[in-house]
Amino acid sequence: MSYPIFRGSIVAIITPLDENGNVDYASLQNLVEYHVQSGTSAIVACGTTGEAVTLTEEESLEVIRKVVEFANKRVPVIAGTGSNCTAKAIAYTKKVEALGVDACLTVVPYYNKPNQEGLYQHFKAIAESTALPQILYNVPGRTVVSLDVDTIVRLAQLPNVIAIKDAHPDLHRVGEIVSRTKEFNFVHLSGEDPTALDAIALGSNGVVSVSANVIAKEWAQIVETALNGDYAKALELNRQYANVHTSLFIEPNPTPAKWIAYKLGLIKTPNQRLPLVGLSEAGQEKLTKVLTAAKVFK
Repeated sequence: MSYPIFRGSIVAIITPLDENGNVDYASLQNLVEYHVQSGTSAIVACGTTGEAVTLTEEESLEVIRKVVEFANKRVPVIAGTGSNCTAKAIAYTKKVEALGVDACLTVVPYYNKPNQEGLYQHFKAIAESTALPQILYNVPGRTVVSLDVDTIVRLAQLPNVIAIKDAHPDLHRVGEIVSRTKEFNFVHLSGEDPTALDAIALGSNGVVSVSANVIAKEWAQIVETALNGDYAKALELNRQYANVHTSLFIEPNPTPAKWIAYKLGLIKTPNQRLPLVGLSEAGQEKLTKVLTAAKVFK
């Protein structure tokens, strides 16, 4: 069976909420259209940036269904389906299968701190339970444990484990992962916008991005320029937005991204669900300066 090859700027899309804290599907449709028109390569629905952990299962499934509907096959849709319980991840993935997504993004189990064999068996069990392509999501800053390169290589040999979104801070891993998994047609995707171009220079295929929520067209063009081999030009273009990438984490993600999207008129409110709270006044002042300097705010 052939599987899609993901590359470029892939947005980890925010989940807009209305004044009452319910999912705002009109704003979600607006966001999907924004990404389709801006050249975003694919959309991840209900990932970390999409506040999946504070959505109910029914809400998550409806958000994914709506993103698939709004995208209408114009851009691939990847569903966040991870859990720190293998059985729950399998059960949820089976429900997602019916929604028409192109792949799943499955996070390293958090909180229960499995060893490498436990991680391997977790992802193997999920992959064997579904025909959907699986993208591993390694984010040790949130999960504490991390997939070792040897474990990634083992998992890359499973037929429908097709890629990894790696947010590991050590960029030296990128080249090793790429070289050791090339024979399996396995794809490396950066999980960090600030270092995504460095990862591409080392063989990464693109980035699963927070920045794309607010500079979708610009970031897609920069990433594509780097992937086409003009790394110097990509770095030059990115200088304007380098501070944007880092500023999106001055307060817990997706707080800054939602506030910027709200100010840009992409969503109707910057609301989130507890335990996340709105952007502080100091954060608003800092983001305004950064976004104005980058000419994102006019």
